[in-house]
Amino acid sequence: MRAWLKTLSPLSQRRWRNFKANRRGLVSLWLFAILFFVTLFAEFLANDKPLLIRHEGAFYMPVFATYAETEFGGDFATEADYRDPFVVALIEGEKNDKDGFIIWPPLRYSYDTINLNLDRPAPAPPSAENWLGTDDQGRDVLARLIYGFRISVLFGLALTIASSIIGIAAGAVQGYFGGWTDLAMQRFIEIWTSVPSLYLLIIIAAVIEPGFWILLGILLLFSWVALVGVVRAEFLRARNFEYVEAARALGVANTTIMRRHLLPNAMVATLTFMPFILNASITTLTSLDFLGFGLPPGSPSLGELLAQGKANLQAPWLGLSGFFTIAIMLSLLIFIGEAVRDAFDPRKTMM
Repeated sequence: MRAWLKTLSPLSQRRWRNFKANRRGLVSLWLFAILFFVTLFAEFLANDKPLLIRHEGAFYMPVFATYAETEFGGDFATEADYRDPFVVALIEGEKNDKDGFIIWPPLRYSYDTINLNLDRPAPAPPSAENWLGTDDQGRDVLARLIYGFRISVLFGLALTIASSIIGIAAGAVQGYFGGWTDLAMQRFIEIWTSVPSLYLLIIIAAVIEPGFWILLGILLLFSWVALVGVVRAEFLRARNFEYVEAARALGVANTTIMRRHLLPNAMVATLTFMPFILNASITTLTSLDFLGFGLPPGSPSLGELLAQGKANLQAPWLGLSGFFTIAIMLSLLIFIGEAVRDAFDPRKTMM
């Protein structure tokens, strides 16, 4: 770590020391990174398919490939149901006196696996088999939380990155050229932001079923304006600096001046807003899923879990599980954002 820090500039080293000085933000960054990294391998944590199968001396990995039941001595050419006791007996050799074994993930349910062996109507309370209970369709709540956490963060990151690129580009053009360009784009942004995005989403949802990419594209149409004002202000302030005027006098291209001389100044304020924009993106997706206009039905959605909790007040584990998952996620992002703000604060000089 120290060798890596020595390769950074003195300014970057000071910013890293300021970030570390905020212990709450540093711990939150590690916790969020660990949780997100773990959920990236959700298929190895919660799945209704085994991780590894040994049968008749051959090894199979159902997580990566599909195998027919006949592959293990069954009768049907369809995909094997590994939760079926008959298929398990075939694989482990109880039906043919051959030695085999199955290695399962810690949770033997995927986000869409329905537990058909419940001893009470769904939603069922937490048990040894379903650690956080089931939802109203008999699906494991913990598995849906793991997959829902991943898809929420991935959606938020994709929306944040895409909207930041467009917003930074638009703000840079406004602030650098100014004049009629700035005035025209400002009027356009004012009109565009007055369009009710929720109504537009309802209309589109009535025509086509919103998927991950369609929903991302719709929200991107309205979220890119978040950083325009910050970047525009930085470019308006810095475009009349002496070194910028000197670069213009030397005939340096406008794109080069914007990219190499002005953009680094604007990135300080932009990076400070990034965790909060990610927070808002995740909240938007959760809200739309809660209202029923988000991801397709059946998707592992935290908002849909909250909606189930509202509709099933007799099953408090549904609402509480979704609420605490979202609260922890957003709290970690807020603490990280506070630490990033301290890192880029020029008034803080931690030695």
